Amino acid sequence: MTRLAVLDLKAFVPARNFVLSRQFYLDLGFTEKWGNDQACELQIDGFRILLQNFYVKEHAENFMMHLMVENADEWWEHIRNLGLAEKYSLGMAKPPTLQPWGLRVLYLTDPTGVLWHIADRRASSAQ
Repeated sequence: MTRLAVLDLKAFVPARNFVLSRQFYLDLGFTEKWGNDQACELQIDGFRILLQNFYVKEHAENFMMHLMVENADEWWEHIRNLGLAEKYSLGMAKPPTLQPWGLRVLYLTDPTGVLWHIADRRASSAQ
């Protein structure tokens, strides 16, 4: 079989309030690569998402993203220090806890309700 080359992969993340969500991601630590009033490409450490000015409640509230990081505790402190949960009235912002599948995960919703799993894998929890 011929190898089919893949050049990129990005998720289209919905936004109920595009301006608010865009600012949330910038505050979280993403940088904007390009954008207009319908979509923008956001990047963090070379990984990108496409935030879109699109909202369907059932879709957004069942949409999840996973971000693997070196240290979830440092991310939790970053989120707390910025006061993101209060500033954006986030539905969920929970500190990292060890999950049965071996990852330490902090759970964070964005202003639209998209659930982020921000996780690390400590050497002691490796499977």
